[in-house]
Amino acid sequence: MKQRTPLWLFDLDNTLHNASHAIFPAITHNMNMFMADLLGDGITPADAETVNAARQLYWKRYGATLMGLVRHHGVKADHFLHEAHRFEHLADMIRAERGLGRLLERLPGRKILLTNAPRQYSHEVVRHLGLHRHFAEHIPIEAMRVHGQLRPKPSVPYLLKLLARQGVYPRDCVLVEDTVSNLRAARQIGMRTVLVTAYLPADSLSQKKMYACVDVKVKSVLDLPDHVHRLCSAHF
Repeated sequence: MKQRTPLWLFDLDNTLHNASHAIFPAITHNMNMFMADLLGDGITPADAETVNAARQLYWKRYGATLMGLVRHHGVKADHFLHEAHRFEHLADMIRAERGLGRLLERLPGRKILLTNAPRQYSHEVVRHLGLHRHFAEHIPIEAMRVHGQLRPKPSVPYLLKLLARQGVYPRDCVLVEDTVSNLRAARQIGMRTVLVTAYLPADSLSQKKMYACVDVKVKSVLDLPDHVHRLCSAHF
């Protein structure tokens, strides 16, 4: 059976490292503080219920809280990303499995980091993990634009733009992610999809319908070599 050499698109948070351990809680706290001031009356910050409802609504609707704040509140993307990703000691918060570099070396084809995290933060995490040399390109959220407008994952127009720029067919591209909505968008245009479950909440794993857009499910990215033949098959 003929195999193609794929282009791999790797997410970062909760895919290549455990962001749920300490980083996501810190980001959530920073976002809540920012949004409480934004949604307040100018004197009193908004209450926690209002903030949580808005953050979750925007994340579900747009795939990123940032997009809702930009579209509905006129927030500057760079300012929000800076405030949400402020950490005193980021290196101490990072948790990841050993062997990620060897994994990326073993996988055939080019690898691109495609993350809805901002440039400075994601660069710092990737360098701390020693993975920067394994990626041909690093695409943070600031760089995901279509016609000058910010279009982060799960934007189908942006994914199509990326594939065209890379000169690859959707079937020759594999998206490795922990976020089902992003995988759904990729599968919609014919890309291969891999769901990483190690850091997902246990209750979400029982929802069978979430896997309709998933070609391969792995607990850890370290399991990917076991599925390369299937993912690269011309008759997948």
